[in-house]
Amino acid sequence: MGLRAKDIMDPTILTVAADLNVLECARLMVDHGSGCAVIAGGDAPVGGIVTEHDILAKVLAVGREPANVPVGEIASTPVITCGRETPMDEVAATMAARHIRRIVVTHGDHIVGIITSRHVLAMFRRYVDELSGDIAKFEPNPPTTGI
Repeated sequence: MGLRAKDIMDPTILTVAADLNVLECARLMVDHGSGCAVIAGGDAPVGGIVTEHDILAKVLAVGREPANVPVGEIASTPVITCGRETPMDEVAATMAARHIRRIVVTHGDHIVGIITSRHVLAMFRRYVDELSGDIAKFEPNPPTTGI
């Protein structure tokens, strides 16, 4: 059985309320070393996702005051999710097809983690290292000579 979302996801995910202002959200993102915050609650387990790019493009670059903008107003929706048991090849294919760098992992109605493009690249690196090690162990049959 191959890797699944639960095998590489980061279970420490920053969740915020939709009415939190962008300034406070940005401070929390810095404090948690996270490039995004997930908006939890509402009608769905995941109400949106706010990324560094959202803050730059939808607030700072257009001259809005971060303290006066609720994150729910700039969040990207809908958020693409996957289940904990989703095979990683499917997760990576979804991320590539949708041109997204993050996918939220859910279990039932609960957010249980996040997978970022960095997680996928690290997984790929481990795979390449393992494959390279296997290739290095390969001993071809010695050439036969006609005797």
